[in-house]
Amino acid sequence: MRQLTIHQGGAMAAAPSRAAAVAAATASAAASVAAAATSSVASAAAAAAAPLAAEAITVRYGRRTAVENVSLALREGTVYALLGRNGAGKSSLVRCLLGQQRATAGRALLFGRDAWRHRATLMAQVGVVPEHPDAPPAATARHLAHVCRPLYARWDAAGFEDRLRRFGVPADVPFGRLSKGQQRHVALALALAGSPRLLILDDPTLGLDVVARRAFFEELIGELADRGTTVFLTTHDLAAVERIADRAGILAGGRLLVDEDVERLKQRFRRIWLPGAQAAGSLAAGGAAAAAPAAGTAAAVGPGLEEFAPVARVRRDWGVEAVVAAFDDARFRAWQGGAAATAAEVSSLTLEEIFVALAGDAATRPPAPTAGDAP
Repeated sequence: MRQLTIHQGGAMAAAPSRAAAVAAATASAAASVAAAATSSVASAAAAAAAPLAAEAITVRYGRRTAVENVSLALREGTVYALLGRNGAGKSSLVRCLLGQQRATAGRALLFGRDAWRHRATLMAQVGVVPEHPDAPPAATARHLAHVCRPLYARWDAAGFEDRLRRFGVPADVPFGRLSKGQQRHVALALALAGSPRLLILDDPTLGLDVVARRAFFEELIGELADRGTTVFLTTHDLAAVERIADRAGILAGGRLLVDEDVERLKQRFRRIWLPGAQAAGSLAAGGAAAAAPAAGTAAAVGPGLEEFAPVARVRRDWGVEAVVAAFDDARFRAWQGGAAATAAEVSSLTLEEIFVALAGDAATRPPAPTAGDAP
């Protein structure tokens, strides 16, 4: 199905970003990206080979910036999860990637071709499950399949009917009478029936209960195992997506803070606890409710922690709890062996915890970036 929905437009306010903290947090990732981009020819070749790519996309609505200088590229067969809070700019970026909206600056590429200019031909290779599945209320799933079938060269009619049976969706009940979960399952069945090379899912489980969400992702996992389809999805269901995503991007205030393989992301982001006896001296008394020192200073994060690039920290009665973005096991053991950190402990983080640390509490964010700041 080329398109089963009309996405809502409108202005989006640019949320504040974690400019200073994230600059340190993503230093190692930025270095590798910079090295890969030293040759403009090599960069262009990589983008051309990618099923989906964004080249310095910026989207503005009047004076408001929804997406600022976002670049990314998907490898064939990759499952890419774009994460962001409401208003982060995800929907605007997805519309540009689908060729539904022209970027203010930059461009989106599908299979190496401009998505805005060549959308009519490119969408025959793309399956879409929109944020709000929309179809004529009187149309049945079977009728929708009949309408969509001529648009795809490799339409899988048997697979479509089989998915409806597995989902428990009646093929001859009007779309408007189906539940939200059933409507999303119809959208997924239609998207997969075209045998797409690229599947774009825009928050596909929004509003579904836990059982329906699980069924949706289990079907998706099964399809990915069978086909190796490239997938780009936005979602708030971070626990589910962590099981299937190869790579993740975190969007905040319209900026792409992180664009990295999930396993690498989880290796370098960790939580460190530094008990009060060793964190004291640089911290004011008063516990978690006391006024916090400036982010990034030794007083804010505990002595020695700054070398691990803290991006979030909380002062507790017992000491300091920090999320760091440049964890290294050997350096941590060496630091732990010193007198200042003998009782320090470390633990791993889930993708959701990393996301909250980078895009969470607005009260701990630095001021919003100004135009011309580096992404």
